[in-house]
Amino acid sequence: MGPCRLCGLPTDGSSLTAADVDGDFCCRGCLEVARALDDPDRANPDADGGRSGADETASVSERAPNGPDDAAEAFLAVEGMHCTTCEAFLDLRGEETPGVYAVEANYGTETARVTYDLDRIDEADLPGALSGYGYAFRPAYAGAAGGAGGAADSDAARRDRRDETVQRLVVGGFFAMLVMPWYLFSLYPSYVGVETGVLEVDTTTAVGQYLPLVFIALATAVVVGYTGAPMLRGAWVSLRTRRPNMDLLVSIATLSAYAYSTVALATGSTHLYYDVSVAVVLVVTLGRYYESGVRATATERLSALTAARVSEATRLAADGSRETISVADLEPGDEVLVRPGDRVPVDGTVAEGVADVDESVLTGESLPVTKRPGDGVVGGAVAVDDALVVRVGPAAESTADRIAAALWEIQSTTPGVQRLADALATVFVPLVLVLGAAVALWQLATDATVAAALLAGLTVLVVSCPCAMGLATPLAVSAGLRDALERGVVVTDDAVFETAPDADTVVFDKTGTLTTGEMRVAEVVGAAETLRYAAAAERFSDHPVADAVLAAADGDGNDGDRDGGDRNAAVDGDRNPAARSEKKAAAGVAVDGGAAPADGADSAGEAAADVGAATIPDATDFTRHPGEGVAATVDGNRVVVGTPDLVAEKAGPVEGDLAETVAAADERGALPVVVGWDGAARGVVVVEDPVREAWTDAVEAFADRTVCVLTGDAGGSADRFREHPAVDEVFAGVPPDGKAATVRRLAAEGTTVMVGDGTNDAPALAAADLGVAMGDGTARAADAADVTVVDGDLGSLRTVFDLARGTRRRIRENVCWALGYNAVAIPLAVFGLLNPLFAAVAMAGSSLIVVTNSRRSVLGEE
Repeated sequence: MGPCRLCGLPTDGSSLTAADVDGDFCCRGCLEVARALDDPDRANPDADGGRSGADETASVSERAPNGPDDAAEAFLAVEGMHCTTCEAFLDLRGEETPGVYAVEANYGTETARVTYDLDRIDEADLPGALSGYGYAFRPAYAGAAGGAGGAADSDAARRDRRDETVQRLVVGGFFAMLVMPWYLFSLYPSYVGVETGVLEVDTTTAVGQYLPLVFIALATAVVVGYTGAPMLRGAWVSLRTRRPNMDLLVSIATLSAYAYSTVALATGSTHLYYDVSVAVVLVVTLGRYYESGVRATATERLSALTAARVSEATRLAADGSRETISVADLEPGDEVLVRPGDRVPVDGTVAEGVADVDESVLTGESLPVTKRPGDGVVGGAVAVDDALVVRVGPAAESTADRIAAALWEIQSTTPGVQRLADALATVFVPLVLVLGAAVALWQLATDATVAAALLAGLTVLVVSCPCAMGLATPLAVSAGLRDALERGVVVTDDAVFETAPDADTVVFDKTGTLTTGEMRVAEVVGAAETLRYAAAAERFSDHPVADAVLAAADGDGNDGDRDGGDRNAAVDGDRNPAARSEKKAAAGVAVDGGAAPADGADSAGEAAADVGAATIPDATDFTRHPGEGVAATVDGNRVVVGTPDLVAEKAGPVEGDLAETVAAADERGALPVVVGWDGAARGVVVVEDPVREAWTDAVEAFADRTVCVLTGDAGGSADRFREHPAVDEVFAGVPPDGKAATVRRLAAEGTTVMVGDGTNDAPALAAADLGVAMGDGTARAADAADVTVVDGDLGSLRTVFDLARGTRRRIRENVCWALGYNAVAIPLAVFGLLNPLFAAVAMAGSSLIVVTNSRRSVLGEE
């Protein structure tokens, strides 16, 4: 027999076939999927559709950097960026800096990702090496341990930049007040032959007539040279990178008006346009000041995540000594000290200490969470009130790092609608320059004065606004990411904004997504000792059923009825699989079948007694029957716990009410655990994976799309979902590889979203057009997904789609406004219906409208 036609797994000679479906299949689930989807060949791993490939489950950090595989990566804040052209210039700076492979700057977030060679340059030296030409790089975090000071440092730097802009505006405003009264009360009236007498000058002498005008020229020079310095530098950068931008247009207009006025003044003319230079510089600077404030608000969550990155950690050595090392040098299993106020350097588990931990930067929850030994902690969280010793997790990486890198990637991408704007922007500025010159020449050819021709050309340059197009996408995406993070949704791929609104099919994995993923005891039927004996026998088992039985014996997690059995408690150590494994190893119990040796049995009993076994009987002579259950001697009785067949074989028949309970449990998809001793089955413990309360609302929210449920389980556990009217298809009994194949097949028919949580969901999440991982699932699933719902709340799925739809709408609004503004404003300027002053206001207003529109919540909330 060949491999399974759907998932490609070997059939091992036990293939399934059906008359209405061609080919062999490894299991009933794959056969049913093939029957339902009609053409299984389109679902194989090599088929088109979905995101199949070697990198399906690769994390962001594995996909990323420019440079060799061992290249290091750092995020830096950048001061002095004024437009998207600055990004290209800083890219060039990276190429020219020894030890730096690449600099990828982002104007929208004022950050840069730097890929560099650790052997040639230290991270601490990067800001000094890259700063220059008016750009200042600085760390996005502060403090040796990456503590909470990082965010404060970032805020202080932002305030300093804004204070500098205010200073430039104050100086420019002061000199503008010295210039503009001369225009309002003297020059403007004189142009139309009116004498106001407000500002009288002695026109009988050259000094009396021209001294005020020379003063105006000098005051204007201060406004242009000081207040407009960032704009002029942006123009120079655009020439250096050969990417003309708005700064170049405005600078040409400003300098042309100033140069023309100076020449006219030198030749004895009083028709001067210093007012144009002053107005353009002040309006542009005011607009930039407001824009920077809004942009900072829109990107504050990314800034907070970037600040949560930790560069160093305090590692505890085996002899108790401490050493400060780079986070990159941490290894799985290392123990690090996290002092109060410090950030956890990487994901891990609390080894010692109890402390409240602030995870708001990742979850959006403002209240700290108490962490105790054994609890997991995420990199980037802050220990609030006490120190913790954290054992580094197997990946030795930080959730904050992964999310910050992913968000940076998103904000650096170009959605489809923005690609059109970018294509237009590449030719926009040169066209405007040519158009401005053509207008001026046309005016001269139609006998207009040199002043009038120059004015018309300047107006075309001033009114044009490519900056709005450059801001349209970054700020809208930043707003979408901000709103998502505030609601506990982490977006790690820009495909969300384009894909989610157009989804045709939504596929839910059952276990851990529509259900809690945690086995619970729902019902106990039979003899009074049933639960006590089951807990005693299961104490040394690592199976999830054992956890559920022990939890029920402890009086925790049993939501069902108990028709007998005592409410006996097991201590936390009994319910901890790791602790039980250690005790099993110490006791020498048999875990692969067969009885433990006598001394092992005695040790097992002693171990149980040591762990507060006063409420649960001692268990000795433990035996595991893989896939079926366990057996142990309890209170002198040989107790068998497991499947009905195992108990019937080892203890006695399952009859009467117990058989009816088993049948009822099987019918509804629960797991009946039979407990037998003294020659017969004595009780049944019904264990099930409860459905989430919000599962019906979740599937009903997508009633306008095709809703599928995918599960490896069969029988009654899948039937409950088939009965819901919003569920169009249930694929049951599907193995993990079959899940990915099924999703690929669905993706070949239309845009498909996969929602899952477990490790075996990762290939299916990666195969979908859009993967959504529930936050209480595994890290591998989250890495394979495009969106992670941090709190695991099914109700947040609707929010994911609403956020994607709102962000895409906001991007399109911004781009349409930017293009529409230029389509209207430039013709008005060409035909002389605008003057430079109104043009400057309109140009600044265009950018401000885009910025203000992006400031609003993408969900329409204020």
